Amino acid sequence: MSASEEIPELSRAARRKLELRREIIDAAFECFAEKGYHATGIADIAARLGIGHGTFYRYFTNKRDIVEHVITDLIERIIGTLAAENAPDAVHTLEDYRAQTVRIGDALAQVFGEDPRVPRMLLLEAPGIDKEMGARILEFFELATSLTATYVAHGVQDGYLPDDLDVDNTARAINGMILGSVLAALSDPTLDERRLRTAIQRVMYDGIAGRS
Repeated sequence: MSASEEIPELSRAARRKLELRREIIDAAFECFAEKGYHATGIADIAARLGIGHGTFYRYFTNKRDIVEHVITDLIERIIGTLAAENAPDAVHTLEDYRAQTVRIGDALAQVFGEDPRVPRMLLLEAPGIDKEMGARILEFFELATSLTATYVAHGVQDGYLPDDLDVDNTARAINGMILGSVLAALSDPTLDERRLRTAIQRVMYDGIAGRS
């Protein structure tokens, strides 16, 4: 790309618009997580930032519009843990796959555990907003299953996972354990999440049957 074709830097005003949009999304998330979606008004979001209603409406149509962006942001943060060295085709041995699942578990724990409002918003608050949002959350769970199935299928193809695995249902079982661990942490904030992740990994690789 030549110098004349380079993308121009954003102006200070354009950068500020992007920053304010980001701040509104963050403020909306905080309000929804603290008060609940239905109990939160545009006035609550605007007041948290010290902006007027008119400023809010320059960026978002209404409260339902902004919650879509809040949920999209949360989902993108989760999907973002599956990039680079954590991508489905990034490993080729069982040992490396074990290490990868530990990394992914730690990354997901950081997303969900760093701020307990994240899983509360995604798993408890969002599905009850309306039928469309409930369907969107279910679609996200199906996407998560498809992504996990990609990891399992890659392991079968490369030969470090058994070739008789039921790929799709194995993915559902793994995700069920992950979802259960997130809900358990919401229910009991004192839960030792690292021990729980270790237990999940043991079930994944060793099972729970006694050994002779």
